[in-house]
Amino acid sequence: MSLGRTWSVVLTGLVGDIVEVEADLSNQIPGFSIIGLADKALGEAQQRVHNACANSDLPLPRRHVTVNLSPANLPKRGSAMDVAVAIAAVATEAPLDRQSLLETVHLGELGLDGRLRPVSGVLPAVVAAARAGFRRVIVPQGNLAEAELVDGIDVRGAVSLRDVARAHGLDVPDVEVEPVAAIDGGAADEPPAPDLAEVIGQRDAVEALVVAAAGGHHLLMSGPPGAGKTMLAKRLPGLLPDLDDDTALQVASIRSLAGLPVTSLQRRPPFEAPHHTASAVALVGGGSRILQPGAIARASGGVLFLDEAGEFSGHALDALRQPLESGRMEIHRAGFRAVLPARFQLVIATNPCPCGNYGVPGGACSCPSLAIRRYLGRLSGPLVDRIDIELGLQRISATQGIGAGTTSEEARGRVIAARDRAGRRLADTPWRMNSEVEGTWLRSGPLRPDRSITRPLDDALHRGSITLRGYDRVLRVAWTLADLAGKDRPDAADVGGALYLKRGASAS
Repeated sequence: MSLGRTWSVVLTGLVGDIVEVEADLSNQIPGFSIIGLADKALGEAQQRVHNACANSDLPLPRRHVTVNLSPANLPKRGSAMDVAVAIAAVATEAPLDRQSLLETVHLGELGLDGRLRPVSGVLPAVVAAARAGFRRVIVPQGNLAEAELVDGIDVRGAVSLRDVARAHGLDVPDVEVEPVAAIDGGAADEPPAPDLAEVIGQRDAVEALVVAAAGGHHLLMSGPPGAGKTMLAKRLPGLLPDLDDDTALQVASIRSLAGLPVTSLQRRPPFEAPHHTASAVALVGGGSRILQPGAIARASGGVLFLDEAGEFSGHALDALRQPLESGRMEIHRAGFRAVLPARFQLVIATNPCPCGNYGVPGGACSCPSLAIRRYLGRLSGPLVDRIDIELGLQRISATQGIGAGTTSEEARGRVIAARDRAGRRLADTPWRMNSEVEGTWLRSGPLRPDRSITRPLDDALHRGSITLRGYDRVLRVAWTLADLAGKDRPDAADVGGALYLKRGASAS
């Protein structure tokens, strides 16, 4: 039999599709062709495979080799299918264990010397193989650590194409080869989280940060330079509970897809702080051939911090609106459509004007009124309407008499207790945090508050000072305030406090 068959995975975002790789021999002019909607990088695999096989004592047949990638209508991109193509082609004549080939998924790029080079996206690809029912996958040695994070599947690392052939029962010389180094994207170990006690003063801001952490609420901080906006934002991940197994695996998969090193499941929520020159594509993600996740996807499960928000382009800021509402992103390109997670907490920090001194006691603002309006206008009304807490900050005017405040450990304990209370209340619903609950359920569900409690909120809605979306967000924050206080239901004080937090920045 001249047919070799095995499996690989092609990724579209975090979704992996199983691809059957079959190679066949024919009596045409000797050559090598790949069919099945392969892109240019995969089409060039024929030369990499030819040289890698020749340098691994696995010469290809001197006949025409046709490699088919099925399903044929699914676009295939990148070089991660090189190993599968090579081993299927070798199996057309070499006595490999065909049953072993049919039970194994192969991932990795080939060097001309036959070594396996690490590729990005191995973790989500192995997850896809495990979910498809495969029990064995062969990956480059440099990707072994991240591939082993997936339970329920036998992961084997290979240094060269010879190792792959031996794994399928072929007797080839054992030549010692130096493995290709793993993807190097910087240190994988995270530095210690900064402590909330380092924030001097700003007690109201610290309490608002705890509320945001307890309910998963989005936060907007407005104030002059030096007021502590960045310090507060960087301490938010340290207040959040550790990631559960599914979320940690999702975060690691996104890092793998982005080409960042993954050696273990990180439990601390991620923190992304893109520069203010970032474009909308840098935030959302994209790419003409292979999808690269943007800052929004990399922050999923954690915090996305936009410092100096008035310096971002309005187009980039408005790209946040749909992910904030739906918790997911749909990226459409000419060749593919991908869905990426977007469950993150947004923290925005902005100065009151370009120079930062507008409205600051003792400060002298030199900005024209038109420049101030244009600067603040970058934060559009629809975007601000999706923010739960708007906070105005002022500079600390004295340090004497101000001792250490709440520590991150103390605040984190309050946050976990509040989230546990909310989780028990929402146990029979699709939601787990107050920020996720639908507005209709809040207003008309079994736990809807009494009209007497929501009267200030109803009056604000009647006057037009808040929208119905803002109304729902105030109710969510009110529930979080009640959870932090250990109450079964929010009362009028909680609704009033939530309404103040929603309008705090504009009122300051």
